[in-house]
Amino acid sequence: MTVVVFTAPAHADTTWSVVPANADGPDGRSVIDIELPGGQQVTEHIAVINRSTQPVDFAIDANDGYLTAKGYFDMRPSDATPVDGGAWITVPDKVTIAAGATAVVPVTVAIPQNATPGDHPAGVTASLDTISGQVRVQNRVGVRLNIRVNGTYAAKVAVSDIHTTYTWSWNPFTPGTVDITYTLANTGNVRLAPDSRILTSTLAGQNNWDDTSAAKAREIMPGGKRTFTAHITGTWPLGPIDTTIMAIPSPAGKPLPGVTAERIAIDTTLWAIPWPQLALLTLLLLTLLTIRITSTRRRKRIEKLILNTRGTPLGA
Repeated sequence: MTVVVFTAPAHADTTWSVVPANADGPDGRSVIDIELPGGQQVTEHIAVINRSTQPVDFAIDANDGYLTAKGYFDMRPSDATPVDGGAWITVPDKVTIAAGATAVVPVTVAIPQNATPGDHPAGVTASLDTISGQVRVQNRVGVRLNIRVNGTYAAKVAVSDIHTTYTWSWNPFTPGTVDITYTLANTGNVRLAPDSRILTSTLAGQNNWDDTSAAKAREIMPGGKRTFTAHITGTWPLGPIDTTIMAIPSPAGKPLPGVTAERIAIDTTLWAIPWPQLALLTLLLLTLLTIRITSTRRRKRIEKLILNTRGTPLGA
């Protein structure tokens, strides 16, 4: 959310960006990481850059952060009352910035004495209201704050909503695919970038699957959950397919010394009948039966011709 461009009738060609900063201006960070014990506070900064050709009044707002279903960071609406990390942030209500200028805005984060240890995502935005017809539209650009309260950390996940299906290959000499959909919930108190490993086992052997996609790097916040899908190729449909889902709740962000990620493994079984192979076997049996019947009939005709030839008098 560092550079976003908005254009609206009431503020033609109004564009701006918001980035982390120190007291002198932008400092090159992409997010603001804060780690404090309960009862402490710190002052950070954001830089609001007015890239338009006119002065603009920007509203400044802080609120709780969350992840969308696809794992992207977002913030609660500005008219929603923050109940977590966003409630610990104090910012000015607004800032007026001249055309082409940059304003450094202080962001004070005060951790309550009784704050729960772990991660409390939040964000700070600079917004501009526009009118489109009869609709008021609020355009926001913001900076993410990763607020971590010191204490005892727990990295835990739970696996639920497991659904498995098998897709046969049209080629009986090619194995099919096991599709597994499952949900990972963060039941600990730190944000996670979980790693998943899946093992399928049949009479023909085992197949391993590791999530190498960029999606696994997206986080799950404490109390949040995400749904994943795995496609395990090379699995033969030989009856029961035993599947093990192993989730490894690796903490996101900087390492947490002394924190053991409590991995979890869930087993499930899927039945897959080898229909293509049975169809091929049936076809082969029918072919052999047809060849045998045809051969028997041909042999009987030949024997009948031989008998008729032997029974015909010479010179007849």
